[in-house]
Amino acid sequence: MKTLGIDIGSSSVKVAVFDASTGRCLASTQMPSEEMAISSPQKGWAEQAPDMWWSYFVDAAKQLSATVTLSEIKAIGITYQMHGLVTIDGNGAVVRPSIIWCDSRAVSLGNRAMESIGAEKCLEHHLNSPGNFTASKLAWIKENEPELFGRISKIMLPGDYIAYKLSGEATSTAQGLSEGIFWDFKEEKVSETVLDQYGLSKELLARQVPCFGHQSALSRDAATLLGIKEGTPITYRSGDQPNNAFSLNVLNPGEIAATAGTSGVVYGVSSRIAYDPQSRVNTFMHVNHTSSDPRLGVLLCINGTGILNSWMRRNATKNLSYVQMNELASQAPTGSDGLTILPFGNGAERVLGNLELGAHMQNINFNLHSTAHMLRAAQEGIAFSMQYGVEVMKTVGVTPTIIRAGIANLFQSDLFTQTVADITGATIELYNTNGAIGAARGAALGAGYYSTPSEAFATLKVEKVVEPQSNPMLQEAYENWNRCLSQLLK
Repeated sequence: MKTLGIDIGSSSVKVAVFDASTGRCLASTQMPSEEMAISSPQKGWAEQAPDMWWSYFVDAAKQLSATVTLSEIKAIGITYQMHGLVTIDGNGAVVRPSIIWCDSRAVSLGNRAMESIGAEKCLEHHLNSPGNFTASKLAWIKENEPELFGRISKIMLPGDYIAYKLSGEATSTAQGLSEGIFWDFKEEKVSETVLDQYGLSKELLARQVPCFGHQSALSRDAATLLGIKEGTPITYRSGDQPNNAFSLNVLNPGEIAATAGTSGVVYGVSSRIAYDPQSRVNTFMHVNHTSSDPRLGVLLCINGTGILNSWMRRNATKNLSYVQMNELASQAPTGSDGLTILPFGNGAERVLGNLELGAHMQNINFNLHSTAHMLRAAQEGIAFSMQYGVEVMKTVGVTPTIIRAGIANLFQSDLFTQTVADITGATIELYNTNGAIGAARGAALGAGYYSTPSEAFATLKVEKVVEPQSNPMLQEAYENWNRCLSQLLK
């Protein structure tokens, strides 16, 4: 059985064809070759055109058709950048550019909503502050763009929009509603409290479908365009971080996944419906959550990880390759001779209470520090920011001892991977998988080809294990980094 996995990121669109019988990826590609543009009309804003995602997906699918027969695809899975807001009118046309995950404009609205609802009630029912999540972004449009708001027929997450383009049906999942802070965990239904707070109609929400199982089917127009058979079912959908965890077989309490792409994430599964009182880490439904057997994903997100590394590449290295950057960074000593970088330059950071701190480079010495020091300090700073968040995660019952990650993005750097292992004290297990392959595997599970997750992951093997080492110099550097952050937070 062949399945198709689609990964709608903010940097690129990845597509993979998966053979469920062997557990092998038959072909994969991504578009565009350079990172997709993020528009920022004002400070703290971040937008992308939903039709840009669709166009790049179509291009990627056509590229794959040169090596695999897409008409043999039996099911489709979708993963996507979380928390984005897509709005369509009654004719299915996009009303305005998508307000994506790293946009900060709705923070004050979310804070006011938290105060109005009451912090205790809000957290007990939703496990999070409304923050600048999807519900608050929609409220921002209502308040600031009333004419556009009046045109909206349905709202969706980025992956829901791709499913809509494939099928012509507007659908979403309970997991997706939870990531948008539209879900009441106590009542186990769409949150009337949040809808009432923002004056939103439930009719704006797309029809709810299961995370695994038949969601909708490929329309005739999409089938003709893509060369996939009409009626091919969409059988899996998940946000990128729950899907990354799924792709690494992180499904049970105590298991941990991590990514370090544009943003950096540590994601732990818990059976406890728990929350951080300051909402610095966030709790959503995991892909296998049920009311009788809770599976919650506790998510730590650092916005400025891979984007810091790519900024360094463009501005500090004259476009060395990432491999060359890693080699150069390794020439600087542990702790970067006191040079410290705080990687918070990509919008408001939830782990800092939605503060938009900005990135900072501190203690630079013109007679000592070189490009190598800056590159190492960047990778160390990213690892330190993840450890800072891990310390918060421990307060809600998630303590990493083993972290699973795909061999991708910053986890391709031996320096970064060892730094994360050393500073967290966790063993790092690396796997040869990615979001698109995970979505394709999820499609096979959702279509019933696999009867259980254990069967679905029987062929997934660990490629590399990185054990933590005692590193007093790194611990000293982390303490220095923490002092720099504390001074800025005063």
